[in-house]
Amino acid sequence: MDYSILAKSFEKMESTRKRLELTQFLVELFEKTPQEVISKIVYLIQGKLRPDFEGIELGVAEKLAIRAISKSSGIAIKKIEEEYTKNGDLGHAAAIILEQKTQTTFLIENITVERVYDTLFKIAKLEGAGSQDMKIKYISSLLNDANPLEASFILKILLGTLRLGIAENTVMDALAIAYSGDKGNRKLLQNAYNVSSDLGKVAETIVVNGIQGIEKFKVNLFNPIRPMLADRVKSEKEVIEKMGNEFAIEYKLDGERVQLHIEGNKVELFSRSLEKISSYYPDIIEKIPKIIQAEDAILEAEIVAINENTGDFLPFQELMHRRRKYKIEKAVTEYPITVNFFDVLYSNGKDCTNQNYRERRKKLEAIVKENEFAKFIPMIIAKNENDIEEFFENSINAGSEGLMLKMLDKPYQAGSRGSHWLKLKREYRNELGDSLDLVVVGGFFGKGRRTGNYGTLLLSTYDENTDTFPSICKVGTGFTDESLDQLYQILNPKTTIKKNPRINSEMEADVWFEPELVIEIVASEITLSPIHKVAQDEIRKDAGLALRFPKFTGKIRVEKMAEDASTDEEVISLYRGQNKAVHDKNLIE
Repeated sequence: MDYSILAKSFEKMESTRKRLELTQFLVELFEKTPQEVISKIVYLIQGKLRPDFEGIELGVAEKLAIRAISKSSGIAIKKIEEEYTKNGDLGHAAAIILEQKTQTTFLIENITVERVYDTLFKIAKLEGAGSQDMKIKYISSLLNDANPLEASFILKILLGTLRLGIAENTVMDALAIAYSGDKGNRKLLQNAYNVSSDLGKVAETIVVNGIQGIEKFKVNLFNPIRPMLADRVKSEKEVIEKMGNEFAIEYKLDGERVQLHIEGNKVELFSRSLEKISSYYPDIIEKIPKIIQAEDAILEAEIVAINENTGDFLPFQELMHRRRKYKIEKAVTEYPITVNFFDVLYSNGKDCTNQNYRERRKKLEAIVKENEFAKFIPMIIAKNENDIEEFFENSINAGSEGLMLKMLDKPYQAGSRGSHWLKLKREYRNELGDSLDLVVVGGFFGKGRRTGNYGTLLLSTYDENTDTFPSICKVGTGFTDESLDQLYQILNPKTTIKKNPRINSEMEADVWFEPELVIEIVASEITLSPIHKVAQDEIRKDAGLALRFPKFTGKIRVEKMAEDASTDEEVISLYRGQNKAVHDKNLIE
């Protein structure tokens, strides 16, 4: 397949912020795509080569790309840097530079999608001595044969700056339309994606085997399952209203949620965001196979840092010391952990997600042999508010941050958030102290001590219905100098030339970011806002909801994807709950 077809489609997609238009452009692209290339096309649309859990990164720096452009064009590095500085987009700068070249140079051969993909894959695999020179050689070979538009998008993929504003849901909409003629089949594609976390594989399956193939999708070891998520509640009374007469309660630990895939002595760990994190936990890799009473299993657990002397749970921030590329052996010694199991998704070759919670918990307790390192998260069956209250206090005293509440008769719903699971945290019980996990979408340059950093951040929730990120507040308090430096390092590579079409905001930030990073925020209350877009028109016409006096808690939620952030529905529920609390208080007074 000619790469020019893909490049022209990318150009169209960059020109719009409208989801329907993006979907239509994707449908048109898929209809031109041979079945043997479809998975590669889907990965490249997302600016990647393989699903996230395989951990394949291109890792090409701007300076190296500039050297490759110079080698291909024969134009001095300084001139390329000047062009890059002028327009702020190296891909676009390369197109202008190579336009000068192509006036006097004939194309050697057409570039295909297959050639681009395979070359990028080779680049991603290069490491060690001489790898930089080889990367330049591979990149310049592509640029030699590329027209300016093709070169622009090759470089954007290489640099991780392909900003099409296309979410996974949009890709699945387009796949359903292109290959089944019915957008309604998106739900089947979603189910397949939820158990495989591999959109390329989903695309390949529907192209080759149709909807029937999608319906036969199965859980596979070492392919992480997208985690089931919980709605939040503010009170024991609300729990009873939603859960009924009998339900399970578990401690909600302040750790890192992981999915363990185990087969014999082989263990792989995946984070909540499906990143492979096995290297951070060599003690788990070593110890867990010894206590598993099954041939294979996929288990969920919470990893928590502990005080070795007292056994008390430590805050999440302590666990993040494990997130080091080097000296992990020292971190293992300095920051001991326990692995606290709470679910089984697969065992002895069989999918367990279709079993209800009661059955899965029983199976989990049969599979895991508890010891001081590996434990079960404490759980009871509750029937009333008193049970919740008592267990809640026990959990807080044990160093937990609250409770998870789960329906006994419901299956595990991969990739979904709903009322089958609820969470009740300490801060949720105070209508003026609610914490929210929000997505950083924009930044404002700091002044004074904050010069050189982002002094204020623009934050959004996640709207599940529209697959967008509506703004909810600006936050500039709660930051230490250290956290501002850390956030700048994380956010700077995520800057975009223009606002991502999934960001819904009337505010104009100094810089826009890809909606990826999630941070925790507390606020005094939720108020109506004529500016911010959360729950627009839901409470009052021409008004959304905003946070009053928001403050950063210090928690950067690296384990969460943007789509795991607090939703519009959660904010609406909290808003109504606080208003009800005020109303009830006034009645009492």
